Amino acid sequence: MKVNADFEQPVVIRPEDYEWVPSPMPGVERMMLDRIGEEAGHATSLVRFEADSEFSPHGHPGGEEFFVLEGVFSDEHQDYPAGSYVRNPIGTAHTPRIGTEGATIFVKLCQFEKEDQRQFSKNTNEAEWFPGLVPGLTVMPLHEYGTEHVALVKWAPNTLFKPHQHWGGEEILVLEGTFYDEYGEYPKGTWIRSPHLSNHHPFTKEDGALIYVKTGHLPTLEK
Repeated sequence: MKVNADFEQPVVIRPEDYEWVPSPMPGVERMMLDRIGEEAGHATSLVRFEADSEFSPHGHPGGEEFFVLEGVFSDEHQDYPAGSYVRNPIGTAHTPRIGTEGATIFVKLCQFEKEDQRQFSKNTNEAEWFPGLVPGLTVMPLHEYGTEHVALVKWAPNTLFKPHQHWGGEEILVLEGTFYDEYGEYPKGTWIRSPHLSNHHPFTKEDGALIYVKTGHLPTLEK
């Protein structure tokens, strides 16, 4: 299976574009954002769990990274409330289970570097924010390895960032508000994937925005 598998092409998926499909497990459905291969392949998805649903025990042959968007996601290790960022590197395993309020997560599978072996979770509701590169921006670093950088970025209303280019690409999920650039507007729930050496001039308007952003992780001609 291939979904948005050409990483040299930009992709924008807004909430009105969502097409939820059942997973192999009852009570669990997915919105596929990009995918190469079947259940054990490269995948970026939104996954929605019904209340009191379970997922079978499974390992992570290529690693797993997820951010909890709604509800509480749990496994045998701990509970992860909305706002939790979790990394389970290659070779880890768990048995997800979901409580009475259900859960929705943004998850990336089989996209880890082999040497990136730090397993951790971070509750972003409690973590520290740092000043960004321009007034109106604050940043919460989540992970960094090699050229890959993952962070939350909070945009105050009417903030303008400088034009810039994305070495290794950029991936954004809009968590709150509306994000803009010269190509369009991106409301809450929009997923944006911009290829290596793409560029844009982002800004916000009256409602500001909160985004999950990952850079430096997409295929490049230099690799």
